Amino acid sequence: MKLHEPVTGGPCWAELGTSDLEAAKRFYAGLFGWHSGTEARAQAGGYTIARLDGAAVAALAPLDRRGRPVAWNVSFAVRDADAAVRQVTAAGGTVAQGPADVFDTGRSVVAVDPTGAVFQLWQGWFFPGAELFNAPGSLGWVELLTREPGRAADFYTTVFGWTVTASDRYPQWGIDGADFGGMVTMDEKFPHEVPAHWLPYFAVADVDAAAADTTDAGGTVLMLPTSPPDGPRIAVLRDPQGAMFGVYRAGDER
Repeated sequence: MKLHEPVTGGPCWAELGTSDLEAAKRFYAGLFGWHSGTEARAQAGGYTIARLDGAAVAALAPLDRRGRPVAWNVSFAVRDADAAVRQVTAAGGTVAQGPADVFDTGRSVVAVDPTGAVFQLWQGWFFPGAELFNAPGSLGWVELLTREPGRAADFYTTVFGWTVTASDRYPQWGIDGADFGGMVTMDEKFPHEVPAHWLPYFAVADVDAAAADTTDAGGTVLMLPTSPPDGPRIAVLRDPQGAMFGVYRAGDER
């Protein structure tokens, strides 16, 4: 993506909710080289920061309530979480959790867009978000998969002021034209039970090797490595606990 640090309205963090924190730490350490440290305070509930060369790149955490699916979640930076909540609800979205202070690091909201995709809002105080983007092992793209692309575009452009490229095949989200993500229309190839969702993509040096490493570690390749004509080589993977994520070849962004 064309963003290299958290900016208002842009993706600032990716967070995994998992059913087996220790297994997830091992899996992503092997795949991305992450070194993870779990927050010592009991109130943090096992929240774990993953780092690359000391830079915070993502989080892993035990599922905080029964019935919540194992999944990666994407956070978008806002200046004022309470004001953003009002914008979300006015545009047709709902709030599932928050706003809530997270110690002295920031203020968090879990929201749902009108098409059913869950996302998070983050008002950073002492922690604005990821300290590294686009490098191997770090977040480099976010993708919305939805069955109602028009409704989704209206919602996100209203709430965040995003720009949207005029493409029927793969519209791209941006801030003042700096693209950071895209949108896929879910068609009949997607099982009916799969809801709209945000999918983070992490940069890797070798997509094919990442896919092979995923299967070797007990995960699944959902979309085989492929090279779209107008983008980098990509694959969609699922970790051993069931969380989906994408990878793309670093340095091939267009």
